[in-house]
Amino acid sequence: MSSAFDRLIDLIQTNHGTHRGWVRHLLGQIEGVVGAHGQFRTLHPEKVERLVFVCLGNINRSAFAHAVAAREPVECISIGLSTSTGAPATANARMVAREFGISLDEHTATDFSDYERRAGDLLLVMELRHARSLVSQGVPAGQIALLGHWARPIRYHIHDPETLSIEYFRTCFAIILPAVIRLLAELKQGNSPSVRR
Repeated sequence: MSSAFDRLIDLIQTNHGTHRGWVRHLLGQIEGVVGAHGQFRTLHPEKVERLVFVCLGNINRSAFAHAVAAREPVECISIGLSTSTGAPATANARMVAREFGISLDEHTATDFSDYERRAGDLLLVMELRHARSLVSQGVPAGQIALLGHWARPIRYHIHDPETLSIEYFRTCFAIILPAVIRLLAELKQGNSPSVRR
């Protein structure tokens, strides 16, 4: 029994970071099904002039998403809701990003207080609570979307890997990378002005 429980814990830690991440994932999935239709999941490519990837510290998740998007001709930046402007990506983020062929060596964080929002920005968050925080700070809900909506399978909660295992960092980045690629494909197909031609 103990070994089965240990395997379950290992599975949760690898796929969701912690039991809290697993619970938030489940709650996010439920809200995605029974919550307000389309809220934080709707894209109007023709209105998107710049992508803004958002997480808490802008040193792991949004930093990686930004670096993935920046490989393409698309206007993009990243910010953190509670960070220190100028902070580098974490050592673990830099190491795991390299495994995906992405460099975070030059990344520096930008705090929300130093971000100048534009009317054509689409803020892509990792968690529902990030979306709610942005709304409470005056960002229109229509300018916010959950990046995990473009993941397959859909992940409405992409848990913060900070202080967690390298295995979860890999899982986290493996969710973010294809989500960004799918998002960019949809923007290109919709002739978004964020895509440079």
